Parts: sequence; C-alpha cells; structure tokens
Amino acid sequence: MAQKDASVAELTKHFENSTAVLLTEYRGLTVAQLKQLRNDIRQDAEYAVVKNTLTKIAAANAGVSGLDDELKGPSAIAFVHGDPVAVAKSLRAFAKANPQLVVKGGYFDGAALTADEVNKLADLESREVLLAKLAGAMKATMTKAAYVFQALPSKAVRTVDALREKQDTAA
Repeated sequence: MAQKDASVAELTKHFENSTAVLLTEYRGLTVAQLKQLRNDIRQDAEYAVVKNTLTKIAAANAGVSGLDDELKGPSAIAFVHGDPVAVAKSLRAFAKANPQLVVKGGYFDGAALTADEVNKLADLESREVLLAKLAGAMKATMTKAAYVFQALPSKAVRTVDALREKQDTAA
C-alpha cells in the first residue's frame, strides 16, 4: 500500500510538472525498443510505463481529466517538460518505424487530446522555426514602417519645392 501511495505521489508530481502528457500503448515492443524511444525523447520528455489505475488517481489529483477512457491495456506516458511538438514528432516517427507503438491521446494546455490531435500537434513546425518566422514577419513590418516614416518628410519637402517653383514661375 505504501509503495502504491509513493507511485501515485510520483505520478502526480510528473503530471503537475509537465507541459504536456502523451499517452501510448507499447504492447509488443521489446525492452531495447523502449530504451531507444526513451533516448529519442530524453531531451524533452520522460517516458514511463504506468499502471492504469494508479495513473487515473494521480491524474485526478493533478487536475488532469479526459485520460480515463484511454487508460486501458498496457500504457506508457511521455511526460513532456520541453517542446511538446518535438516529442509528438518523435513518437510519430518511432511509431512509423515500430507499428506496435500506438499513440492513444494526451493532455495539453488544459484539454485532453485525441490521437488525431496529437498527430496534428506533430504536424506543427518546431518552436525555433515558428519563432524565426515571427521574427522575420516583425522585421518586415518594421522595415515597411521605417520606409513610410522616411517617405513622409521627403514627400513634404518635394511638395514645398514644387510650390516654391510654381510661385517663382508665376511671379
């Protein structure tokens, strides 16, 4: 009983400290394959084989809901502490190479995710690429604004010069 309480406390801590949780079924994978998967996502997530009943209790303790229906059969969870998109991409790539791994769903940003939504998350570009695109868009906007601000005084000077020439030719 004490061991189960400790497991629930540890899982609750993982849920609370994670930016996202991705739930998988690992039936049929070897220990070597699971080790490879853990190494693939180690930078952004911790991958753990879990007991469904204890996980349901820990998720409820952490305020995570919507995973109960998916917690059936052999389950393992990727507790994401880094970039959720990178972990979703790694899981999808690993599942393509090892069809025994099935992504069942997840929890991200206060909402439960279906397997399809996890795949959509994996389709997103990485955080670095999105930040680079944002920086490029902001730079382009600033360049356009600088051009407009520079054009206004020069246009005013040309207008004044044209008026002066018009007055000189009329006099």
